Amino acid sequence: MLIGRQNEVRNLREAMEKDSSQLIAVCGRWRAGKTFLIREVFQNTFTFQHSGAYNTKKETQLFLFYESLLDAGLPKSEPQPQNWFDAFALLKAVVRGSSQKKKVLFLDELSWMDTPKSDLVPALEHFWNAWASARKDIIMILCSSATSWMISRIVHNKGGLYNRLTGRIDLEPLSLAQCRQFVQVRNLGLSDSQILELYMVLGGIPFYWEQLQRGYSVAQNIDFLFFRPDAPLKEEFRHLFSSTFKRPEPYEKIVMALAGHRQGLTRNELLGMTRLTGSGTFTRYLQELESGGFICEYHGYGKKRKDGLYQLTDPFVLFHHHFVSKSTQDSHYWSNQIHTPAFDTWCGLSFELVCLLHVEQLKRGLGIQGVITDVCSFSCKADPDAGVRGSQIDLMLDRADRVINLVEIKYTQGELTITKSMAEEIRTKRSDFRTVTRSKSAIHITIVTPFGLKWNSYAGEVQSQLTLENLFED
Repeated sequence: MLIGRQNEVRNLREAMEKDSSQLIAVCGRWRAGKTFLIREVFQNTFTFQHSGAYNTKKETQLFLFYESLLDAGLPKSEPQPQNWFDAFALLKAVVRGSSQKKKVLFLDELSWMDTPKSDLVPALEHFWNAWASARKDIIMILCSSATSWMISRIVHNKGGLYNRLTGRIDLEPLSLAQCRQFVQVRNLGLSDSQILELYMVLGGIPFYWEQLQRGYSVAQNIDFLFFRPDAPLKEEFRHLFSSTFKRPEPYEKIVMALAGHRQGLTRNELLGMTRLTGSGTFTRYLQELESGGFICEYHGYGKKRKDGLYQLTDPFVLFHHHFVSKSTQDSHYWSNQIHTPAFDTWCGLSFELVCLLHVEQLKRGLGIQGVITDVCSFSCKADPDAGVRGSQIDLMLDRADRVINLVEIKYTQGELTITKSMAEEIRTKRSDFRTVTRSKSAIHITIVTPFGLKWNSYAGEVQSQLTLENLFED
């Protein structure tokens, strides 16, 4: 059953109704459910479908493509193609022989088919431009988990496919609300707070949620997924990056550096920590990680975009860094980690990340979804002469209605009590921000915490609070 994805389903179905051939690119990270979406929408009624093979040479790729052509009805008398131009010529024969009103051609994991000097993309360009686009009955869907490859070679193609796409679908991870729907459909019997705990580990990747075992507690499920000897996600980090990038090592270095610095790092700080070289190449690494949904660039309030901070945006990678990457033979490792200092630290970091992934839900909770809002951060060093004590604010909502929400994110397993020291910290941040920026906007303090605030004399420092209920809005 498809969870969410209403817009994507509608776009694919509308393509079937159009009176011209359609070329659609479907992008999204590994395990996001791209293949499942396409197969469900078209109910596996493809004229032709094929998936590239990982880490395989050109000759093998062509042989496997030929096998798919035979499965689609190509006469066995046709010889095996020796290059991709021959292969797409044979695909024409399959299309001509089909009696379907609309011929749906689905090429999955296309980047894996693009081996060195293979001429795959030029052959695809020729197939579409010289033949398929002139017809009115073809829907060709191109898909790959290598988002950066899809964007550079297909979406932003500067050759024969330039401006030829008729549709593009970017499949995002599921939201908390959609994961709740998944849990209900699977009858897993989890509360919203438990769903949040799992989201802090798994993010919104459908494949990971499909591995959950009914009747297990959250801790038992995490041990099952990551820490048993045969755990299904024990090696997932390695598979994730090797399937997404042809040379995964530099990308892994960048995300692991960011995983250890939740407040983010500048480009120069990342260069120093990873010891990667090459200005243009490093920029490409960052762009490809951002297009894949692993990192995001945030800018500081009042600062130029070039001075932005890069932050990790993948809960799964953060969890891997803090726990899975540590060598352990304990099958109950996670159950024994609960309420340790390492666990408490990770909870705070991961909950912040989840909130950053649900900024639109936070805006709806504040009633400002229709207000133009800039999402940014703020930090300043201590300056005693100016009366600045030094502050770090990870999330700010700078609104067009001249209000700025300074957002404090606190993970608790019950109501949050604002103590005297917390209230002083809030006042310091507000004062530092006002002094350093000289902003004339009204400054509102917003607390995001799962179960809300417990009222006391210090809670008056807060203008608004957001809870699990807001994060789970669809």
